[in-house]
Amino acid sequence: MDFTFTEEQQAAAEAARGVFAGVAPDAVPSPALTPGAVADDFDRPLWGRLADADLLSLLLAEENGGAGLDAIALCLVLRESAKVLARVPLLENSAATAAVQTYGGPELKAEVLARAGRGEVVLTVAAHGRTGHDPAELAVTAREDGSGWVLDGVQTAVPWAYDADLVVVPARTAADRTVLAVVPRGAEGVSLAEQFSTSGERLGELRLESVRLAARDVIDAEGAWEWLRELLATGTCALALGLGERVLGMTSEYASKREQFGHPIATFQAVAVQSADRYIDLRAMEAALWQAAWRIASGAPGALPASGDVAVAKIWASEGVRRIVQTAQHLHGGFGADVDYPLHRYHAWAKHLELALGPAAAHEEALGELLAAHPLG
Repeated sequence: MDFTFTEEQQAAAEAARGVFAGVAPDAVPSPALTPGAVADDFDRPLWGRLADADLLSLLLAEENGGAGLDAIALCLVLRESAKVLARVPLLENSAATAAVQTYGGPELKAEVLARAGRGEVVLTVAAHGRTGHDPAELAVTAREDGSGWVLDGVQTAVPWAYDADLVVVPARTAADRTVLAVVPRGAEGVSLAEQFSTSGERLGELRLESVRLAARDVIDAEGAWEWLRELLATGTCALALGLGERVLGMTSEYASKREQFGHPIATFQAVAVQSADRYIDLRAMEAALWQAAWRIASGAPGALPASGDVAVAKIWASEGVRRIVQTAQHLHGGFGADVDYPLHRYHAWAKHLELALGPAAAHEEALGELLAAHPLG
C-alpha cells in the first residue's frame, strides 16, 4: 500500500493547520461544569475562516466552486480539526454536500452546493436512527404524494441540529428503497427536542410529522445513503485519529516533565510500555483509516466491498480512541480530571466519538458477514 499524499491533499492539510492554529480547546465552558450545552451555537468565526480558506468546499467540483478533492483530503483536514476540538459541523456539512453533488438533481445542486461551499448555508445529517442502535434508514418513512414526498418519523442525536439550515435524512419507502430527504429545519411539521452529548454539545431529536417536500429535495438514487453513511463513518475515524494523536502527545509531554523518585516518569518501564501500546493503536487506526478513505475516494475494487474497509477502520477507531484516553488519564493521575487542564475535554469528546462509531463487536459481526459472503480464498 502506498499512502503518499498528493500535493493538493498536503496543501489542504497545511491550510487546515493554519486555520486551526489559533483555536483553543477550552474556549467554551467545561462540559463537566455545565448542566446543559456548553454553547448555543457552533464556532461561527472559525466557520468563516474555514470558508475563506476554501476548506468547506474541498469535495465540490470546480464548477460548483470547489477544489475537486476527495475523501482523503477531507480526512486530513478533519484530523487537524480534532486536535483542537474544533466546534464546527465540518464533517456533516462536507459529507452532505458531497452526497448532493454526487446523487442530487440539478435544481437541488444549484440551490445548495455553491452556498454551502461558501459557508452561507449549513447542512447536517441524521444518521443515528430512532434510538441510536437501529438502522437510521428505518427510523423515517417516505411516501410519494402527488408531485412531492411526505416524511414521518424520528431521528435521535442529530449533530448541530439547532444550528444547521438543512438536515439530510435517510428514509424508507414502501418499495423498501432508501431515499435521502433534504429537510429545511424550519419546515412545517419539523420539531426538535434537546439532547446533549458527552462533549457538552447540543444535539437534537428530530421529529417529522407529515413533512412535505418537493420532489427536487429528495434524492432517490441507488446507493446514495450507503455512500454517505460510509463517508460519515470514515470521517469520524479521522476525528478519532486526530484526537488520539493530540492526547498521546499531551501524555508524552506530561510524562517527560513529571518526576517521581528523582526521575521523569517517562523513563519508567511501565509508563513506556503503556505509551508504546497506544502508539501502536494510533498507527493501526491510521493505516485502517487511509485504506477506507482510499476505497471511498477511488472506487477501486477489492476482495471485499468498501464497507469492509470502513468496518475495519471503525473497529480500530472505536477501540483505539478509548484505550488512548484511558491510558492518558491513568498516566496523568489527578491532572486528568482537573477541569483547568484540557485532558478531561478530550476524554469527553473521545467518548462521544466512540458512541457515534458504535461498539467494535457490531462492526466485527458486520465484517464477518462480509467475509462469509465474499470468501477470500
